[in-house]
Amino acid sequence: MSVEVKKFGELNGVEVNSYTLANNNGFVAEILNYGGIVKRLVYKGVDTVLGRDTLEEYLENNGCFSALIGRNSNRIENSEFELNGKIYKLYANNGRNNLHGGKIGFDKKVWAAEVLDGVEPSLKLSLSSPDGEEGFPGNAEVTVTYTVKNDNSLEIRYLGECDADTVFNMTNHAYFNLNGHSSGKTDDHTLWLDCDFYTPNNDECIPTGEVLSVKNTPFDFSKGAKMGDGYSSSHPQIALFGGYDHNFALNGRGYRKVGVFEGDKTGIKMEIYTDQSAVQIYSGNMIQEGRVCKDGALYEIHGGVCFETQAFPNSLKFSHFPGAILKKGEKYDTVTSYKFI
Repeated sequence: MSVEVKKFGELNGVEVNSYTLANNNGFVAEILNYGGIVKRLVYKGVDTVLGRDTLEEYLENNGCFSALIGRNSNRIENSEFELNGKIYKLYANNGRNNLHGGKIGFDKKVWAAEVLDGVEPSLKLSLSSPDGEEGFPGNAEVTVTYTVKNDNSLEIRYLGECDADTVFNMTNHAYFNLNGHSSGKTDDHTLWLDCDFYTPNNDECIPTGEVLSVKNTPFDFSKGAKMGDGYSSSHPQIALFGGYDHNFALNGRGYRKVGVFEGDKTGIKMEIYTDQSAVQIYSGNMIQEGRVCKDGALYEIHGGVCFETQAFPNSLKFSHFPGAILKKGEKYDTVTSYKFI
């Protein structure tokens, strides 16, 4: 078990570091305190997450590669919501809608960092989000702890408190390619997902409020399926976005295994565990092709898949969706893990 700290750059006079956490099995996570970005996630010598090389490149992190997302992940329709009888206006950074916390979300913050080196090394990241930041109410205190476990999992624990009722719904936006970050498309990766229902989107990629069965659709991963079978589908929801960018309603409650992703070339499997109600699966449909990325890689559309565990998107509009409201004095406390086997 070890933790290595290196300077990665500076932003407005504030030092940005990389923190490399490793267990005795050679499982390694390199994390930045800028955006809480998982720069590398290495299992059996294979770096499984897409990324950039330098801080300057991450300052233009199109696609939010491996960053922490907050206060709210996903989209809020029309960049506004009503809470306790008051309308809150947010920054519109995705057409008319608010996406991933707004113009300067948690993915663009330098977090305070504390190394917890032990049997299972951890990195504790903290920040304060003041009342009115990006339009959200209340002064929020946020902590995210990454832990490299001895079972070759990366555990992410999200904690938050606020002095007023607010919206709070965090996630991590890692793009996984289990054949290696620079290995090309994920068409032949397979996915099993413990899910019977998904929420279709309108043409702005926002749930319509419907909850539909996955049965006999390319959204059915209950028996395992190749990602590419979905990418090539003529299903209107797939055609609309060029792949997956959808919310899947996960079966069960509490902390449980909800999915298994497998690389066809390496045979590496990644089990997904969470206590959240849903996962947004995004298949890199808008990856910026032609841009030189980590290790000189040129990523392709469908070159990585995101498993963004979270509450239902657009839940502020639909009362039948599991919500993303954090009440004053309550604790936001949720855990997601990615376990490699």
